[in-house]
Amino acid sequence: MQRLKPRFVVAKALPSGVTAFYFNVPKYHLEKGCPNLNQALGTDYNGACGIDGKGGRAAALNARFDEWQMAEAGIPSENLDRIGTVDWLFRTYKTTKAYLEKVSPRSRIDYERTMHLVADTLTKKNERVGAHMIKSITPQGADKIYERIIGLIDGEGMPTRLRQGEKAVKLCSKAWRVVHRLYPSEFDKNNSDPWAGVTLKRRIKKTKPAVTREEVYKFAWGCIERGKPEPAAAAVICFEWLQRPENVLAGAIKWSDYRTNDKPGQIRIEHHKTGKFVLHPLEEWTDEGRVLFYEEAEKVLSHLPRRGIPMILREIKPLKCFSKDPATYKPYSFSGFQKIIQTMRSQIGLPPHFSLDACRHGGMTELEEAELTDGQGRALSAHSSKAYDGYAKRTEKRALNATKKRFAHITSTSS
Repeated sequence: MQRLKPRFVVAKALPSGVTAFYFNVPKYHLEKGCPNLNQALGTDYNGACGIDGKGGRAAALNARFDEWQMAEAGIPSENLDRIGTVDWLFRTYKTTKAYLEKVSPRSRIDYERTMHLVADTLTKKNERVGAHMIKSITPQGADKIYERIIGLIDGEGMPTRLRQGEKAVKLCSKAWRVVHRLYPSEFDKNNSDPWAGVTLKRRIKKTKPAVTREEVYKFAWGCIERGKPEPAAAAVICFEWLQRPENVLAGAIKWSDYRTNDKPGQIRIEHHKTGKFVLHPLEEWTDEGRVLFYEEAEKVLSHLPRRGIPMILREIKPLKCFSKDPATYKPYSFSGFQKIIQTMRSQIGLPPHFSLDACRHGGMTELEEAELTDGQGRALSAHSSKAYDGYAKRTEKRALNATKKRFAHITSTSS
């Protein structure tokens, strides 16, 4: 099924097999004075076009085009976001570098959901917050919006959406600061960020679910038996080498990073969130011979078909009427791959909390159980810390020591 593309959005297949999206206003409009809104929207469909083809960055850019077109025609833009409103602020924020370069494609869906939650919150007069001017949102008003978002349970008076409220306050404060820097005249001079200092109610934070080594490999071999090596490999990569699920599915784990000619005994893991690369040692030669640190993981990878440079790709077979055409290979969508994980998890008989996130968290938990030092744990997981900036040249050595310590923990608990 072909996904809908918003107006002015063009999809192009890159040499790597990934589809990239571009916003391209025709030259005819540009020559008439339309601001040049043309730009690359990235390779994530949801971030570029929204879940249903009616959102994402394209929606914000199309709204700006409509605003220009109606102004040119002298038509009142009553149905568009008025400049200076909360709706306009969110739309503008989504076109800034702070959003496009700092918010990952995976997180943008949640950001957009939170923006809609704030904008669609109703005041006592049943007016949308999004239609209000930015200058009218006072600190007291921000407190009231937060209270309305978290809600109350009838009778008990307990908040029901504390997490959503926290997200809303954090996102609004960020959006207010970013847009204020670009358009200071649209904000109250005495209070540019009414969200700073909003008192958040305490909540008991849920512990992130983590799966065990046994569950990861039960899942992996179960998937392989059912002809699904891609979810098997993804689960193992998240658990063993601690790569974030969104990076695994976006093609950041490549065959060209695995046992290469210059690094035959290592695998390179890229972490987009921190901008770091970690070289994980796969083996070591000792007096007793060769020691494989991830022997079972590599056996799982051996079942993975090589469809391109990225390890995790899906096959798209041609329609029957075009059966002679070769198959193409593209990355999975995050939501689509999650459904595959859930289906396989159910068939194999694993608990409902099994997910790629839970696999990565299980791997992180194993690091703690192996009693790695904080520095060794960071060397394997690529978590940021200024305290370790001076040790950049010792990363490989630290990773080897950490891997050996983790491997010793695994072998001691399995014997």
